[in-house]
Amino acid sequence: MAVIQANANEVKLLARLMRAEAESDGELGMLMVGNVGVNRVRVRCLDFADINSIERMVWQSPGGFEAVHYPYFYQRARERDIRLAQRCINGERFHPAEFSLWFFRPDGPCPAQWWGQWNAGRYKSHCFYSPTQSDCPDVYRTY
Repeated sequence: MAVIQANANEVKLLARLMRAEAESDGELGMLMVGNVGVNRVRVRCLDFADINSIERMVWQSPGGFEAVHYPYFYQRARERDIRLAQRCINGERFHPAEFSLWFFRPDGPCPAQWWGQWNAGRYKSHCFYSPTQSDCPDVYRTY
C-alpha cells in the first residue's frame, strides 16, 4: 500500500530522479535516493512543509536536486527504475536513508553535519542526513 499518493507520471518522475542521482550506486543506492524523495513528500517540517507531491519535491527550488539540470534526468523512465520507485512509494525503507531528508556526494568523507543536519551514514558515494526527532517528528512516524 502506498505511503504517499502518486499517479503513473509521478512514479516515472521519481524513477528518473532516482536513476539520475544514484544509478552509479546501484539499485540499493537508487532506493535510498527514493527514500529521501518519499520522506520529503511525507513530512510537513523544515524546508518541506509545503512539499505535498512528487512533482513539487522534484522541482523544489531552492533545495531541489542537481540531477534536474542535466540531460540524463530527462530520458524516459525504464521499467526497472519504475519498479524501484514504486517500492519506495509503497513504504520500503533502507538504512541509512530510512529517515533522511537530504543526501549529497562529497569528494571525501561524510561531514558529521551538513546544513545543520546529522549524518545518518554513507552508502557508496552518497552521505545521508536525517533531522532530529524534535525538528521533524513526521519522518520518524511509521506507516
